[in-house]
Amino acid sequence: MTASRERPLVVPFAVAFGFLLTAEVLYLGWLLWEPDPAVDRFLVVPLLLAAAAALGSVLVLQGRRGGWAVLAVAAVLPLLALLGLVFLLDAFGAGAQTWAAVLLLVGPLVTLVLALRRPVRQWCGSGRARRSPGGRRRQGSSR
Repeated sequence: MTASRERPLVVPFAVAFGFLLTAEVLYLGWLLWEPDPAVDRFLVVPLLLAAAAALGSVLVLQGRRGGWAVLAVAAVLPLLALLGLVFLLDAFGAGAQTWAAVLLLVGPLVTLVLALRRPVRQWCGSGRARRSPGGRRRQGSSR
């Protein structure tokens, strides 16, 4: 299999949805912090997840090895937490709030799907850790 010479089209979308995931997790962390402004263990988890999502997005953008895995792992826990919230809100019959939580599922779900796509995994494959974000150099460039 030949190596791709330029960034696949799906990579910027994975990065954009990774940053959307970061914003969503920070928003959910703010919702936890806002009633009682104190840093506790319930606030540390969203902060760590947001940092992991941002780190994974940057790694995927740069084509670093394992960037897709960091982004995928960072998307799984918010996806599971939001799915639990959707089922809980639906069980209580909160219609509008349930649909708002379903809308929040878009970020983690699309991030996970895009991070696991083959072009993203190949872009973040081995041997590409020092490549520029624009792809490899052309034949005529001087080193």
